[in-house]
Amino acid sequence: MAPASNANFATIPRDQRFALQTLQQNRLLASLPAAELQQLSHRLELVELQRTDALHSPNQPLQFAYFPTTAIVSLQYTCNSGETAEIAGVGHEGVVGLALFMGAGSTTTSALVQANGHAFRLHNRHIQGAMERSPALRALLLHYVQLLLAQIAQTSVCNRHHRVEQQVCRWLLSMLDRVTSGTLAVTHEIIATALGVRREGVTEAAGNLQRAGVIRYQRGQVEVLQRDGLEARACECYAAIRRAVQNQYSAQMAASADSVQVGRHA
Repeated sequence: MAPASNANFATIPRDQRFALQTLQQNRLLASLPAAELQQLSHRLELVELQRTDALHSPNQPLQFAYFPTTAIVSLQYTCNSGETAEIAGVGHEGVVGLALFMGAGSTTTSALVQANGHAFRLHNRHIQGAMERSPALRALLLHYVQLLLAQIAQTSVCNRHHRVEQQVCRWLLSMLDRVTSGTLAVTHEIIATALGVRREGVTEAAGNLQRAGVIRYQRGQVEVLQRDGLEARACECYAAIRRAVQNQYSAQMAASADSVQVGRHA
């Protein structure tokens, strides 16, 4: 069972922080001008996240925003019937708890850790000050909102119009983009929950991919043998989301450069 939202996850002592992870592993933080990142770093805590940890729950007060470095987080919506589906994933490209930066204290979604790893967290009491002191952070977050909306829209279209096998390929590829290896620690049940489909459909799709030599599945581990083959079997939604991420990264670089220029002429 997942722990309560906003639980006190294992924190890494400050003197060990940069030996284990660096702030620059999160692309959003890495896009901040050095001076603004240095200022923000004093408010950040490095935490270790385990799969199924709950970072926040629907309509509950948000205490922290999380900037994943190696962890992957699934943003999910749960219906009154108990059925759940993923609306977006967040890895090293973004932030969890975006509502806090938008002035809201809660959200209708839940955030569950999908892959073990680390994240930097920022307490809600520091967020307003961070926004006021960092023009680049404000600009970067607005670009990220656009990316997240694009991902949610594309996921909605994909889940409605594309075959389960195409959805599985899209989901596996999006996970691969956020890890450093070609092996994913996932089960058919995890994928089915994320996609909001029956587990039997995922099992059938995974079987087809394994027989085609695209993946190897064993004991909750999916090893991607042919990424090209996975991309060929995915729908256009993966390519659309990947382009959106690349565009966001370019926008982040531009926002960071603009902030530096403004600071020089202030």
